[in-house]
Amino acid sequence: MDIVLTGDRPTGRLHVGHYVGSLKRRVEMQNSGAYDKMYVMIADAQALSDNADNIDKVKNSISEVMLDYLACGLDPKKVTIFIQSEVPELCELSFYYMNLVTLSRLERNPTVKNEIALRGFKQSIPVGFLTYPISQTADITAFKANLVPVGEDQLPMLEQAREIVRSFNTLYAPVLVEPKAVLPSNEKCSRLPGLDGANKMSKSLGNCIFLAYSADEVKQKVMSMFTDPTHLRVEDKGHTEGNPVFIYLDAFATDEHFSAFLPEYQNLSELKAHYERGGLGDMKVKKFLNQVLEAEFGPIRERRQQFAKDLPVPELLNILHQGSIEARKTAAQTLDEVKTAMGINYHK
Repeated sequence: MDIVLTGDRPTGRLHVGHYVGSLKRRVEMQNSGAYDKMYVMIADAQALSDNADNIDKVKNSISEVMLDYLACGLDPKKVTIFIQSEVPELCELSFYYMNLVTLSRLERNPTVKNEIALRGFKQSIPVGFLTYPISQTADITAFKANLVPVGEDQLPMLEQAREIVRSFNTLYAPVLVEPKAVLPSNEKCSRLPGLDGANKMSKSLGNCIFLAYSADEVKQKVMSMFTDPTHLRVEDKGHTEGNPVFIYLDAFATDEHFSAFLPEYQNLSELKAHYERGGLGDMKVKKFLNQVLEAEFGPIRERRQQFAKDLPVPELLNILHQGSIEARKTAAQTLDEVKTAMGINYHK
């Protein structure tokens, strides 16, 4: 049985990095009919681990994320979309799993270390943030998900989840399912860089393009993108490796885009070759990228605007609440099996 679990932290609207990293793949998986069950979680409890002083940011972002989901094509009739904090069994599972992980192992997790550095926590790391891999393991195992769509940067988190599963199954009983990662199909673009070229695309760093952006906002962001600092004049030879504009083109541009918007080139390889030998300006490439992004995200933006008009926030939250009720039934069953395996179901 193939069961999928995926989700996002509600700390703002979702961006094109989320889309290329996981959202697009989720919709493809949903529509393929190849999976027995699919859960999509809005991880508000995890978002609070570094936003405890800004509850409204998390709370208000839940409906924004849900609108992004619907606009991209996720369908509550086909997948179970739910709010993490409305499934309290996840918290109890996390509590039991904490006893299977050492502090030093948590501190060695590369993803956690990187996120701690980005947020500048230094020695003031919230315990909830440090134990994020444990919480994520609870989310995955509660639904016995064996497939987890993630970006490449999340692989250390999934490896730690597998370690916890193996520890539990060895110590108690083979109750939990060991998950596998489902990476983006376009390996080059599994982690889009930010517009500044220095970091991954991140809401907190302000270097991203949100799915909800207007056409003018997207154009402004694209035209301000970092490119090749050595490509100062049109005639200069340019570098495409590590150049954010070309990384985005790798992620989104197709041969059809070239025939529609830049017919003097047949494909991206020809465009790259011209840029590398010189004679191609950054503005022309950026203009093409903007057209590509508008073709990809214009329809998503329009759907999002329509959903926002048709579904007020209370109705969006009600859809999520119904999903949470369904998710809780499954999580409660898993929790019962876990406690039985541990020998702490005292009244059974």
